[in-house]
Amino acid sequence: MSNATKTGNQVGQTAPDFALPDQDEHLVRLSDYRGKQPVVLFFYPKDHSPVCTQEACAFRDAYERFLEMGAEVIGISADSAKSHRSFAQRNRLPYRLLADTDSAVHALYGAKTLFGLMNNRVTFIIDRQGVIRHRFSDMMNGTAHVDEMLRVLQSL
Repeated sequence: MSNATKTGNQVGQTAPDFALPDQDEHLVRLSDYRGKQPVVLFFYPKDHSPVCTQEACAFRDAYERFLEMGAEVIGISADSAKSHRSFAQRNRLPYRLLADTDSAVHALYGAKTLFGLMNNRVTFIIDRQGVIRHRFSDMMNGTAHVDEMLRVLQSL
């Protein structure tokens, strides 16, 4: 169950805060990063699926570059913390994966469903002040999210 406050999901608006468990069942709040560092928040449909694995591994491979730019990477799907733990271990993912099992945070960010079949693939850059600076959606090309976020972070 998420603890979320709806404030908006559009560029220029304050990112909705939330509290979700990560793969180790530690509670993570978006507001924990406010005032400290930008966050690259990526929503993906399903652990262990081909495109999601490709996307997660692309974020893994570029993780050091994100850190060098001062940003933290966080993934969110509706899978359980247990599923995330397996997915992260199998693919050596160095960042947190959050379990939004009721998809409430997906709904807050406009990533709820694609044609009513599954959660969408959408990525946000949230600045140090908690403001959404960029939104990118591409359901079929997971690696495009990484390239887009690196490009935008460099320009901010």
